[in-house]
Amino acid sequence: MRAVKRSRSVAIAVIVVVAAAWVGAQSRDLPEEFSAVAIANDEFGSGAERVLIRVTRWSTGAERERLVETLRTKGSRALLDELSDARSVGTIRTPDTLAYDLRYAHETRTPDGGRQIVLATDRPIGFWEAASNARTLDYPFAVIQMQFGPEGVGKGTLSYATKIRAYGNIIELENFSISPILLRDIRSTRDHE
Repeated sequence: MRAVKRSRSVAIAVIVVVAAAWVGAQSRDLPEEFSAVAIANDEFGSGAERVLIRVTRWSTGAERERLVETLRTKGSRALLDELSDARSVGTIRTPDTLAYDLRYAHETRTPDGGRQIVLATDRPIGFWEAASNARTLDYPFAVIQMQFGPEGVGKGTLSYATKIRAYGNIIELENFSISPILLRDIRSTRDHE
């Protein structure tokens, strides 16, 4: 059985908490495409694959507040329903797969000229997973966190099978796998135009 790893994340807190440290305008130069090298290293093997992310719009303040209120008052199952019903904000895919809709996108500018981006969605559930009522069904979210310095090259993580819970102003991500997938050499097409 896979080990479960818990990680506290300040970056994901932008979904739930509107804090002074996170106030910043989101850019409106959309759509924006990102390319990253995804590196997995767990008990099932390791490897690297290119991941392509396209953001077509940023989530609105009202959408973010609705997600905040849902998670705080109704819990993660209700949050899953909200995300499933949300309008797409973009897609994620590998070069040889179909794109899957992202449901939440938030960008924050950092004081040093960089930026932090948080993306979230309900993750795809496969036939075997649903039919066997696998334990992974308790981890229905995918969360991507990307950090860019002022030079424009980023790094981050992709937590593919994740639980999201709120404890006051702290958001906890609990990953089903040993560790999240590392995203390296993240580049934006906007930076190359």
